[in-house]
Amino acid sequence: MRMLITNIKELLQVRPIAPTKVAGTQMQELPVLADAWLYMEDGIIKDFGTDLGDLEHYSKKAQTLIDATGRMVLPAFCDSHTHLVYAGSREKEYVDKIKGLSYEEIAKRGGGILNSAKRLNQATETELFDAAWQRLEEIMHLGTGAVEIKSGYGLTTDSELKILRVIRQLKEKSPLNIKATFLGAHAVPAEYKGNQEEYVNLVINEMIPMVAGEGLADYIDVFCDRGFFTPIDTERILMAGIKFGLKPKIHANELDFSGGIQVGVKYSALSVDHLECTGDEEIQALLNSETMPTLLPGAALFLGLEYPPARKMIEAGLPIALASDYNPGSSPSGNMQLIMSLGSIVLRMLPQEVINAVTINGAYAMGLEEQLGSITIGKKANLILTKPISSYAFLPYAFGSNKVEKIIINGIVQ
Repeated sequence: MRMLITNIKELLQVRPIAPTKVAGTQMQELPVLADAWLYMEDGIIKDFGTDLGDLEHYSKKAQTLIDATGRMVLPAFCDSHTHLVYAGSREKEYVDKIKGLSYEEIAKRGGGILNSAKRLNQATETELFDAAWQRLEEIMHLGTGAVEIKSGYGLTTDSELKILRVIRQLKEKSPLNIKATFLGAHAVPAEYKGNQEEYVNLVINEMIPMVAGEGLADYIDVFCDRGFFTPIDTERILMAGIKFGLKPKIHANELDFSGGIQVGVKYSALSVDHLECTGDEEIQALLNSETMPTLLPGAALFLGLEYPPARKMIEAGLPIALASDYNPGSSPSGNMQLIMSLGSIVLRMLPQEVINAVTINGAYAMGLEEQLGSITIGKKANLILTKPISSYAFLPYAFGSNKVEKIIINGIVQ
């Protein structure tokens, strides 16, 4: 398929030589090409520019022409943190939150992750796939071109494998770029209360070898936080995962200063995610690492948590990625346009910073920085064509509307 987009009002995130990520003051830099065209072939960005002679050449080659007058083109979003394979919603707990119960109080009453695990254990792979497929289709048409999906709502060997097999089916059928993460250490099952070490041993000695044996996961994750898994638990699980070729990612510091960020840095985690509780020590640790700090403002909004100190982190020189945390309990939305708006509204990030956070830095947090995240020759043609908009600042500004007119994945309009 040879496609040419012409009359692009602004082509965003244009990087002839793309960095792997952008950090600190670099996050305020968003390269833009006005009155541009973009040519793609066989799902790959082949050329772009403003030269009319080149435009005429590609016009003769293209099988499909798209007129983007008044519209912008940018890389599709990379959502590096979701849990979108789950069974059923949890709006009853939502009402409990409205009544004033905390996330931890709901969990102690059998709600939260344990509630999702109970429902998932009863669901079939077909049921899980069908529900997850609908969610994938929804987020794709809202602009997401790549998504990481975690297990973690099984908490038994069979159910964790079931989730990961569903993710594998999604990978095989969906045009989206999908990464799978094993999160057996998402919560301690009720039957292991008071004997957490035994569950950690189960994750290490049984789950990880079986996950790796079937090649079901790209990454391994642990919920390292108050009331969940300790830094010692986390280190043991990460070391076991690394032995089987699973690169670490970590849920860290959502509820307290847990030490999770430091553990993530120690084990070269690709990302540490949540980070509502981040201070000077955590920032310093991240500054000396290749780990991507990933903020999930949808979860903080939904749970009523204090927001992570994004401005302080950026001004210290850190990169930031933003992700949706799409899940039934703490962030029941995969709308990355909303996440961009929250990045600006509550995290005080500039429009160009949030665009960088959901494209080039999001790609890095998924290990896809060589393929996605910028308009670069040779990268995959995963693109958003916006509706007619006045400027790229309109993307996070208009938080209640869908600004995506077309989504192009692997050079094909979906």
